[in-house]
Amino acid sequence: MKELRDKTGAGMMDCKTALDEANGDLDKAVELLRKKGLAQAAKRAGRVAKDGMIGHYIHMGGKVGVLVEVNCETDFVARTPDFQTLSKEIAMHIAAASPLVVRREDLPAALVDKEREIYRAQFAGSGKPANVIDKIVEGKLDSYYAQVCLMDQPSVRDPNVTIKQMVAAATAKTGENVTVTRFVRFKLGESIEGA
Repeated sequence: MKELRDKTGAGMMDCKTALDEANGDLDKAVELLRKKGLAQAAKRAGRVAKDGMIGHYIHMGGKVGVLVEVNCETDFVARTPDFQTLSKEIAMHIAAASPLVVRREDLPAALVDKEREIYRAQFAGSGKPANVIDKIVEGKLDSYYAQVCLMDQPSVRDPNVTIKQMVAAATAKTGENVTVTRFVRFKLGESIEGA
């Protein structure tokens, strides 16, 4: 049970229940707890996350810097090493991946419409049915979101996990709603005329 708790951060009773359901199989118990945790994370999403911390990261000898606001519900969770590590990881990711916005909803509608128009124009005259073109365009938009929206981006450390999944895992582990509210990324000389 201790090994399961160390792996998942779940409570003792949750670990005992998961091990019972998995007939003692540790890997299956981890999977059960992860599924349960993600379901619980979805329930917590509506709760107000008013505490947290500003994660920061400076890269390339001071040439790139990031500040990111990561929120949770209590100061207690904000002070935990896991939460601070998450904030640092997200700041490092932003420095490397350079997203434009936190979520898809934060993108200006005009920009999304322009991208959609460009993708649709690529298939004009292709002879494909309109419904097929619509599906292709939506697929290309999903790829676009994965490039410019922080929560849709695959982690630079583990491309199999998106930032959204990292945040959901933190929500499941801490038992609190964890959110990324905003960020700013500075690159030396980026705003200078003629640079």
